[in-house]
Amino acid sequence: MKITVIGTGYVGLVTGACLADMGNHVVCFDVDAAKIEVLKAGGMPIHEPGLHQVVQTNVAAGRLQFTTDADLAVGHGTMQFIAVGTPPDEDGSADLQYVLSAARSIGRRMRDYKLVIDKSTVPVGTADKVRAAIADELAQRGMALDFSVASNPEFLKEGAAVADFMRPDRVVVGVADGDERAALLLRALYTPFVRNHDRMLVMDVRSAEFTKYAANAMLATRISFMNELSGLAEAMGADIESVRVGIGSDPRIGTHFLYAGVGYGGSCFPKDVKALAHMASQASRPSRMMAAVEAINEGQKQVLVQKVVGVYGDDLRGKTFAVWGLAFKPNTDDMREAPSRVVLAGLIERGARVRAYDPVATVEAGRVLALDLGSGRLAEQIVFARDAADALDGADALLIVTEWKEFRAPDFEAIATALADKRMFDGRNLYEPTLVRSFGLEYHSIGR
Repeated sequence: MKITVIGTGYVGLVTGACLADMGNHVVCFDVDAAKIEVLKAGGMPIHEPGLHQVVQTNVAAGRLQFTTDADLAVGHGTMQFIAVGTPPDEDGSADLQYVLSAARSIGRRMRDYKLVIDKSTVPVGTADKVRAAIADELAQRGMALDFSVASNPEFLKEGAAVADFMRPDRVVVGVADGDERAALLLRALYTPFVRNHDRMLVMDVRSAEFTKYAANAMLATRISFMNELSGLAEAMGADIESVRVGIGSDPRIGTHFLYAGVGYGGSCFPKDVKALAHMASQASRPSRMMAAVEAINEGQKQVLVQKVVGVYGDDLRGKTFAVWGLAFKPNTDDMREAPSRVVLAGLIERGARVRAYDPVATVEAGRVLALDLGSGRLAEQIVFARDAADALDGADALLIVTEWKEFRAPDFEAIATALADKRMFDGRNLYEPTLVRSFGLEYHSIGR
């Protein structure tokens, strides 16, 4: 099939590369010329395990190309995936300007039937707006061309996106009632991905749009629920890790997203919880639950700093803290809404110095922290270490913020030797407290 993907961000690039890997001919379009040049030169604008190889393989095979030529892009694909950003507005609503701009670009240039597919996470009712934008452009051209608009939300986990796309646990497709052509095309497109077990769910467009928000809101709710329980467990002398195992063994609950920590971040959960709350408010059904989920998460990002202040006091001048992990989760360099940004800001504002290490996010962290803290303060108070051991050099205590695999089985004896105060603040409950303390380390974790 001939496919166009508009937008080469995280979702668009993964979608385009994986669809090409199944034999489709894919053109990825972006208005960002610098990003397209990076991709044409064989580089990658994001860190995602396995993605670079998939892109290289399909570019070499002639099935994947990158362009800033809108005429070429719209003319190429019968299926036009819109995978552009939907950043939150000040009121929490999703900003649809890029989605609707893409729709109008298609409407201005199409010359035959197009199936336009919203891949971006968009509010319920967006497909209607996309349809109206395309129809308006066609009317201005005096043309009456047939087209379809469908919803196909993504459910990719950063750090495992290629595997998620190639072996999906479900493919959600929303099509207009009676639009058999769109349903047939999408089923044909995804059949190779669900051949062993058909996990394709076809529904109406609004339900598909809503499903994406409902899924992310549920997962965010589980995280905030466990984080709220962690504070209560700590106050009552219980161990949240034992509680997690106890409730997770119930098959009605399960084990996923039940880990207490320093809160969720990234590009999806924070934005989608806000957007769902805004949609609920607009529908005159305000969501107290979404408000609570967001409030708990924002508070949880402060917990690690509060534990540090509980030990050292509010004035941290003269203290240096090693920080392991900056990205919002492992296997990505994504710093959007990362808890580390709140943690580092809390330490820096109290006068501390920081030696920070992340396996892949150092460059992106430097960029966003310069915006958060100011380049001067960043240069004066934060050093980016070359590895985990280097971060400990001259540090008084260690904070663990992101649960990268290389942090899971560290040399506790070396940590105890390196840290002046022999203190560890574990924001991800990676270790068994008794084991850590056996090396002479004072161990502070979440909910234990």
